[in-house]
Amino acid sequence: MSAPSIVFISSLVFIVYVLAGYPLLLACYARLFPQPIRKAPLKKTLSIIIPVRNGAHWIEAKIRSLLESDYPGDLIELVIASDGSSDGTKEFVARCGDPRVRLLALPPRGKAVAVSRAMEHVSGEIVVLTDVRQPFARDALSRLVACFADPSIGVVTGELVIRQGTSLEEYNTGLYWRYEKWIRRNLNRVNAMLGATGSIYAIRRELAAPIPADILLDDVYLPFVAAFRGFRIYFEDNAKAFDIPTSLHSEFWRKVRTQAGVYQILFRFPGLLRPDNRRFIHFVSHKLGRLLLPFAMIAGFWSSFGLAAPGRWIALGAQALFYTLALVDPVIPEGNSIKRISAVIRAYVVLVAAALCAVAVFFIPAQSLWKDTRGANRPEFTSNEPS
Repeated sequence: MSAPSIVFISSLVFIVYVLAGYPLLLACYARLFPQPIRKAPLKKTLSIIIPVRNGAHWIEAKIRSLLESDYPGDLIELVIASDGSSDGTKEFVARCGDPRVRLLALPPRGKAVAVSRAMEHVSGEIVVLTDVRQPFARDALSRLVACFADPSIGVVTGELVIRQGTSLEEYNTGLYWRYEKWIRRNLNRVNAMLGATGSIYAIRRELAAPIPADILLDDVYLPFVAAFRGFRIYFEDNAKAFDIPTSLHSEFWRKVRTQAGVYQILFRFPGLLRPDNRRFIHFVSHKLGRLLLPFAMIAGFWSSFGLAAPGRWIALGAQALFYTLALVDPVIPEGNSIKRISAVIRAYVVLVAAALCAVAVFFIPAQSLWKDTRGANRPEFTSNEPS
């Protein structure tokens, strides 16, 4: 077999393994060897931290959803960590009038610093971290806390429900998120979670370590701090927060940031690449595999030119059709049957391109990657899904 053939086949096998092979194997393993936890109603003091920059459009609904929770109100405190907000966020919180809601006004230094500073001002037994845009279900706090009845649990993350989109583009973004949640549920069943959802997660106060200022993924960094101390990360999918769908353009920049954050996590927790780590195969197959997908696709493309005919023309033709559908998708009408295929292909290509662009974290300040995720009426610090 020629070298181009080996590269092409290896690239194809790798792509199929990351996207389908590993998730299916994981699902089978999770069904055979589940590791459930013990849950029970608990009444612990909660400190809820909301880091925000310019979230005036969302802050009132967010605070209301938390204070109207079915969790005992006298056990809840909210700390709004305003990271240099200039749109009225601070003023709204200051006149809120509820003694359980406190404003921590900070200069703009990034989400990680805002969260770390807020940690210094809370006293709850459990710290809940969330973003400003996504309201909680009424029972979300109770369901998160119930999981801490199991002493092995250090971090509990809830489920972010993306509401129905109005376009096929928004639908496919939501479809990708449902695929991610399916993988996450199976990781959860075998005690191999690889982080939390930034919009809804909780951690034992004693495990809440300061976050390095440049870290992009607090919802991966803090859970791994707990995991490397021997505690479990648990996904409670009955604890729900809700969000609106986003455009593919916004999702691209969010994905650039989250994938760049995975590079940071890899260097902060090198033990993840030790074969004796229980998360080794999962981190390599899921997180590292996603980072390597664009390079596998590039290798597959270039090696196609070295294949013997007619394989060369079949491979090049299939890839040309694939990328052409991605390119023309924006101009294909919503009702066209081809759109159902082209929209999925375009979403995949955009997200893979984001993984390639994530290498920018090695060349520019990490915090600058937050700027590209902002949009109209959208706070800078927000999380649509896991990395």
